[in-house]
Amino acid sequence: MLPPSLRVALAVGTSLASLTAAQAQPVGAQPGLPQVASTATPAEEVSLDTLSVTATKTEGTAIDALAGSSVVTREQIDRLQPSRLSEVLRDVPGVTTQENPNDPAQAINIRGLQDFGRVNVLIDGARQDFQTSGHSANGVFYLDPELVGGIDITRGATATIYGSGAIGGVVAFRTRSIDDILAPDETAGVVQKQGFGTNGQRFFNSTALGARIGTAADVFGQFVFRNNGAYRDGLGTLVRDTGNELTSGLTKINIRPADGHEISGTALLQRFDFANAGTGNTGARFANAVQADTYTLGYRFARPDVPLLDVSIRGYHTTTHNDLTFLQDSPSGVYGTLGARAGSRITYDLETTGFDVHNTARFDTWALSHALTVGGDYVGNHVRTTDNAGGFGAAFTPSGERSLAGAFVQDEIRYASWLRVIGALRYDHYDLSGGVYRSSGDRVSPKFTVGVSPLPGLELYGTYAEGYRAPSITETLVQGIHPFPAFNIRPNPALRPETAHTVEGGVNLKYNDVLMAGDVFRAKLNVFHNTVDDFIGIQSVGPDYFVPAIAGIPASICASIPGRFPCVIPVRDYQYLNIARAELNGVELEGAYDWGGGFVTLAATHTDGRDRATGETLVSVPPNRLSTTLGLRFLGGDLTVASRLTFVEARTDLPSGSTILATKAYGLVDFFASYIVNDRVRADFIVQNAFDKRYTQYLNALPNPGLTAKAAISIKFATR
Repeated sequence: MLPPSLRVALAVGTSLASLTAAQAQPVGAQPGLPQVASTATPAEEVSLDTLSVTATKTEGTAIDALAGSSVVTREQIDRLQPSRLSEVLRDVPGVTTQENPNDPAQAINIRGLQDFGRVNVLIDGARQDFQTSGHSANGVFYLDPELVGGIDITRGATATIYGSGAIGGVVAFRTRSIDDILAPDETAGVVQKQGFGTNGQRFFNSTALGARIGTAADVFGQFVFRNNGAYRDGLGTLVRDTGNELTSGLTKINIRPADGHEISGTALLQRFDFANAGTGNTGARFANAVQADTYTLGYRFARPDVPLLDVSIRGYHTTTHNDLTFLQDSPSGVYGTLGARAGSRITYDLETTGFDVHNTARFDTWALSHALTVGGDYVGNHVRTTDNAGGFGAAFTPSGERSLAGAFVQDEIRYASWLRVIGALRYDHYDLSGGVYRSSGDRVSPKFTVGVSPLPGLELYGTYAEGYRAPSITETLVQGIHPFPAFNIRPNPALRPETAHTVEGGVNLKYNDVLMAGDVFRAKLNVFHNTVDDFIGIQSVGPDYFVPAIAGIPASICASIPGRFPCVIPVRDYQYLNIARAELNGVELEGAYDWGGGFVTLAATHTDGRDRATGETLVSVPPNRLSTTLGLRFLGGDLTVASRLTFVEARTDLPSGSTILATKAYGLVDFFASYIVNDRVRADFIVQNAFDKRYTQYLNALPNPGLTAKAAISIKFATR
């Protein structure tokens, strides 16, 4: 049975669907097909009407995608003034984040799947595969929200043509560009933005500038500086080491040498400085200097009079370098006993080089319209870890190399205005090596989707899709002794890749003029069941043995005096293993209603995931969540005042032996306002966690911030 909050959300969605079917003027659901005229111009463009490409690699609005697709726009980001991307992603159904508050990196969880590439995170089309092992997420990325122009998300294995291993889904971040700061009739300009806040939100500055050289080229640049201090939770307790400093720069250039041709290049450089004592502030304290750089170079040819060619070629290179300097030992003193001294260093380096090339040919055969996409991609990961501060970093984040290569073919077929069929095949191959270990594998994964529109504005779809994820370097090669207590972690070169089998059904609703002339209603409801064969998880293996209860005493002495002081802690070895089968299922609802004078949005998520053999829940499955926003517009739309409510259920049903902390249910209230003074000046203000609630987000080790207020002002200078 669904939990109460989700039952309420689904009831609201069903009621709205009935209302729209009875009263609304429908809007044609498929681009390129006959449209049903609305009696008035829609009030505002809602995010579900924004273009999305992650589901099929062909452009279409999120509401028309035959998948669980969502879009976050730059307007939404500006209103919320986020310091972390988690602050905007919680409004997306099926998507949560895991973060260590004393590290600005974040991990994305989709439908209960995360870590080691299960969610393919892209920045301007470049994969972000950085990972270090510890007591937090195993797969994170660094990106400041002020650099983001929009977010395109597709949930589930239906997105696997967009990247190898994405059995959870794809999250594509677009960095800001010239169109984010200049109107179409403006040729050059600069936008200066500054923000201040309370509870650790000290100051940030963003300077963005760009110029158009006719229609032949444009250039864009942005500089962002952010300085955050440690925050206090809802009880007023200072959470140490939750501050950081960011310096970043972004450059983009687009050249159009001839009609339909475009060459684009991007360089994104980010430098984060912070200090922490590990997840939960209980380990050794290190100063961290993270350099996260992304470079892309792309070419596209697309012209309406050449329907057989819509070619896209993109190459990229990303590097993430984390340089840790030892500051202070853990309470157990184990690093010092292994030779670490102040100034000792650990470095984690990941280099990713890849490319993506595909072409979409559009043509007709009899009464059928086709969009046939053929393409391939390659990703190469190179991990290098150096460690003279105890050796734990090199043991748990081993050096190695992995390559992923794939090719795919997909045909989107349309018949009349009521039927769409998508069929696709993807071939994946991987090679992994490190030390004396080698592994490889390959597979063909199918996808089949049928969408039917029995009534204008209403579309039903069903999908069967498979996905394939190769083991990561760490899962395969990790080998070492945990600092304290001193149990072993074993490598497993025999790991098999994960294979996901997803069945998904959904309803897309798209209507105008529902309750009054000019209003807009959009909604998506998705139900899914995902079975992952050979799911990889870390588990205890082998017999029990005893290790010292006092750090620094060699574990070898316990072979002769097991169970006697100081050898009184019983432990077992750990190893990444293939679980026979993991099952995940859930329901997602996303809706928006905009009547010009205001708007209402709703996002609800219910996910359940279990190890089929044991019946125990998967620790990666987040609790159910309901988020809704009500906004009102005044002064001709120049002033927007809104409130966001977020309700999260408790997560206490954890598997036996889990080190993850159970979390209590909580509700949050945010208030925000945006005022457009004129076409040059804009002010934004937000109060987060307005009632100063003390809570800890599931999978996080530290409590989240209490009441926080932030304000920002943007000033634009532009020429026409």
